[in-house]
Amino acid sequence: MSKKTIHIKGQEVRLLEIDQEDFFCITDIAKTGTGAPRDLIKNYLRNRGTVEFLGLWEQMNNPDFNVVEFDHIKNKTGDNNFTLSSTEWIRRTSAKGILSTPGRYGGTFAHKDITIHFTTWFSTEFYLYLVKEFQRSTSQNLEWHISKITNNIEEVRDLLDTIPGQLLERNRLKKIEEEGN
Repeated sequence: MSKKTIHIKGQEVRLLEIDQEDFFCITDIAKTGTGAPRDLIKNYLRNRGTVEFLGLWEQMNNPDFNVVEFDHIKNKTGDNNFTLSSTEWIRRTSAKGILSTPGRYGGTFAHKDITIHFTTWFSTEFYLYLVKEFQRSTSQNLEWHISKITNNIEEVRDLLDTIPGQLLERNRLKKIEEEGN
């Protein structure tokens, strides 16, 4: 598990990388709103559309998801006295898309898919900044990978030449190419 931070609209947002998946601290994102971040996240979790989204995400990505308990929670959403915390959601459904870490440096972390859903609910402006950050980091990662491939092309060719018959085939293709010119 690696930890890093990004800055979105002036707010530092912590990230955890778990099994090559990014989990964003939605507590950090909620700090840009009015009210206690914990209460904003609870309000997000008590929304029927949110519960349905989380349940579908978990069913698609988590074989251990407790669908029976999810149905009980879903049936309660919309009731005036219904509340749901992230730790309760995790405990009752065995959810994997949201992580809750206690303590001074803790917070609620959500898989990037859920983070995008949260930001569309929380703040359209923050959502747009987050999307721009995704696009920027994806572009940088792609450029880095391409540079690694192009910088090491000779090593790749040498490696391919070790495959039986590959060097002969490459020489044959090179000869055909030269004859065509």
